[in-house]
Amino acid sequence: MHQGRDETLNSKYTARGAAGALGVVAAAAAIALLRAAKRRRYSFRDKSVVITGGSRGLGLELARLFAKQGAHLTLIARTAATLDKARVELEKSGARVVAISCDVRDQKQVDDAIAETIRQFGAIDVLVNNAGVIQVGPYDQMEIRDYEDAMATHAWGALYTIMAAVPHMRRRGSGRIVNISSIGGKMGVPHLLPYTMSKFALSGLSQGLRAEVTRDGILLTAVYPGLMRTGSHINASFKGRNRSEFAWFSVSAGMPVLSIDARRAARQIVRACRNGSPELTITPQARLASIANAVLPSVMAQALRAVNSLLPHAGAESSSREHKGWESTSRWSPSPLTRFADNASVRNNEVFQREQVR
Repeated sequence: MHQGRDETLNSKYTARGAAGALGVVAAAAAIALLRAAKRRRYSFRDKSVVITGGSRGLGLELARLFAKQGAHLTLIARTAATLDKARVELEKSGARVVAISCDVRDQKQVDDAIAETIRQFGAIDVLVNNAGVIQVGPYDQMEIRDYEDAMATHAWGALYTIMAAVPHMRRRGSGRIVNISSIGGKMGVPHLLPYTMSKFALSGLSQGLRAEVTRDGILLTAVYPGLMRTGSHINASFKGRNRSEFAWFSVSAGMPVLSIDARRAARQIVRACRNGSPELTITPQARLASIANAVLPSVMAQALRAVNSLLPHAGAESSSREHKGWESTSRWSPSPLTRFADNASVRNNEVFQREQVR
């Protein structure tokens, strides 16, 4: 008899415990939803947005979107001509724009650029680390300076802007940081070793920093795009059999099924920034590759070896000399296969830089 009563009491306590646990879960879910709703209400109107590499490519697409939403823009880039062209375009749309010629590899120049932004707009609300370089070619043709340049741009350059901007964000108790990494920052890609090495560094910085600055009201989003039609292929650097390297790279970057339009990618990035999302991986192929690399590393290793076997091998015309994309044309590129990527080059100021070099 006592045993039956004890079982009844245990059942009641179990039910109450389950109900209490469900209540805690429900309360936590409600708080999470409220916080998410608050993040979604985050407005970029009259916010000060700094974009490195903002004069062309993805950076320019992002600047256009932030401008439409009423942000005040600071564009940072190395080339004064492309900066001026981007500034004129954005100002015609009604945006307030400060264009600063700055090499993010130089900490002093970065500090000065951030100080000028604060002088002009009084604050930095959003920092987008987008400045980038791409070196394409086999390992044997890459030199230490290729790795140093990639690291200085993607890793050190991002760190310099963060170190200059975070103290101001902390004093205000809020801020957004967006680090544009790459799927190459989650898995090594053959013939892109300097790029992937430096993007891995940026990924590590993003993960660790996010955990530390969230308590200060600063939300950091790491972005991992797959192939994207930004138009930057014509200003990327190619080594080895440069014409063959340019052909596979530009065709891949221009295929609609394999790559995403930079405007669509930019919309996803701005949305993730507004929501304070920790990570954003762009394109289904990139998401699948990231998961496969984490779960089935041996399978991915075999797949990457297969990819490498299809890429250009050393030949008589191989060279460690660097050629830009526009110096490496062939019957494959430009061609109908690269039409979408080439159109993006015109839209996003990439052709303008080529004309300046010529």
